[in-house]
Amino acid sequence: MSDDDTHGEQFGVKQIREVYRRGMFDGETPDFPVSFETLREEATERMSWQAQAYIHGGAGTEETFERNKEFSRWRIVPRMLRGVADRDLSVDVLGEEHAYPLMITPLGVQGLVHEEGELATARAAADLDVPFVLSSLSTRSMEEVADALGDTPKWFQYYWSADRDVAASFLDRAEEAGYEAIVLTVDAPTLGWRERLLSKGYYPFLDGEGMGNYFSDPAFRESLDEPPEENPEAAVDRFLSVFGDASLTWDDLEFVFERTDLPVIIKGILHPDDARKAVEAGAAGVQVSTHGGRQIDGSISAIEALPDIVEEVGDETTVLFDSGIRRGEHAFKALALGADSVMLGRPFVYGLAHSGQDGVEQVLRNTLSQLDLTMGLAGIDAASDIDADAVRDEKTL
Repeated sequence: MSDDDTHGEQFGVKQIREVYRRGMFDGETPDFPVSFETLREEATERMSWQAQAYIHGGAGTEETFERNKEFSRWRIVPRMLRGVADRDLSVDVLGEEHAYPLMITPLGVQGLVHEEGELATARAAADLDVPFVLSSLSTRSMEEVADALGDTPKWFQYYWSADRDVAASFLDRAEEAGYEAIVLTVDAPTLGWRERLLSKGYYPFLDGEGMGNYFSDPAFRESLDEPPEENPEAAVDRFLSVFGDASLTWDDLEFVFERTDLPVIIKGILHPDDARKAVEAGAAGVQVSTHGGRQIDGSISAIEALPDIVEEVGDETTVLFDSGIRRGEHAFKALALGADSVMLGRPFVYGLAHSGQDGVEQVLRNTLSQLDLTMGLAGIDAASDIDADAVRDEKTL
């Protein structure tokens, strides 16, 4: 499939026709799984136990993690004979046109699942022009990943360090490296109860994993008696002592807004009142998220929270969505419920574990193909036109 074929009309049709042709004419079935469930199974077999413990599942009993994946309450209502031959997947996000309503969500420690980590994911995103959000807890530094992304839209996810010099340095570096927005994560004031990790007694950061941005940061290095290369254990201890700040309040957001000229997205919003506070504080947008179900067990799911947040602030600000997206039809439903774009998490990581850069790229192609086909079959020819009329709440049926 050429680069030209990955944009514009009939993305999904071209994808499935290619698979069928190879199967019928060449006797070749896809090497890469076409279903998320098979991908997860095959990727798991290729992961270390450490990667499995970190990537799989969520907090506690994993109730929230499981309910995050439940989109069936909202049923797509197909419309017929509406001229959907030429479908446009582009959307406007923060005043910029994105080729697709799909982004790579920030997910840390990608080096656990593949030796190239975030660089492989970034190259895949760049090949398809899918926007990329880099985690503060990345294996590779923000500068390395920015180079791999080139002109691809890129945002930086920001964990607010208790060391204000480090907190300021991260913002400065992100802006200098060419990131176009800051995604401030606010739903992790403390660690979650993650039984998969606890049962193994394993926490990747104690092993120096995910330290690409910290160990390369001048302010962080200045706070150490010895550089991380000489005393990694002391560097990790320092990281643990300054990572996050549970004392933060809405008033503290002023520090971020004053330090950077980049638009700031507040990530981890599940209550409409918090969405309102974010907008009033000056945020350029909110991201509806449960942190992939990894923080608090038993919470409302992201898709359950989305409609009320859109009703509260959707006409005033950008609303992004993550947590639970596994297929293109999930993305379609989130867009219908008011999200301006959606973020993909675990599927791309399983693609990375399965086949590196090629695996991430295939996951993106498959997800976008599913979204494109769902649009066409639902009678919608532009992603920007997906709205509440495209779905029905089962409670109204």
